[in-house]
Amino acid sequence: MKKVMLVCAFVLGVSAAGFAQGGGMRQTPDQQVERLKTQITGITDAQAAKLKLVYEAQGKKRDSLMAKANGDFQSVMPEMQKMREANSAQIKAILTAEQQAAFDKLPQRGPGGGPR
Repeated sequence: MKKVMLVCAFVLGVSAAGFAQGGGMRQTPDQQVERLKTQITGITDAQAAKLKLVYEAQGKKRDSLMAKANGDFQSVMPEMQKMREANSAQIKAILTAEQQAAFDKLPQRGPGGGPR
């Protein structure tokens, strides 16, 4: 029983720390694009529309991997890393050279996430 309580306390602590650092609820593709627009100057409406499509596809892939993991998230970590790299490449392909440099300077999130 003590082990169960200890595990619960650990999970709760990790969840609270993640939420405090800006984690918590997953952002919608629109919110992700808006956040990126505040971090990188000069993103046009045409770029924003393309970025939204990338974030929508990313969300579907992430959800599929999470369902596949069935609670064993370590098992899909290599696939999540590949997905994150592919998404970054797609995003950078939409941005100008100056915007790409700014994107590269952004702190990166955990699995499946984009820049903060």
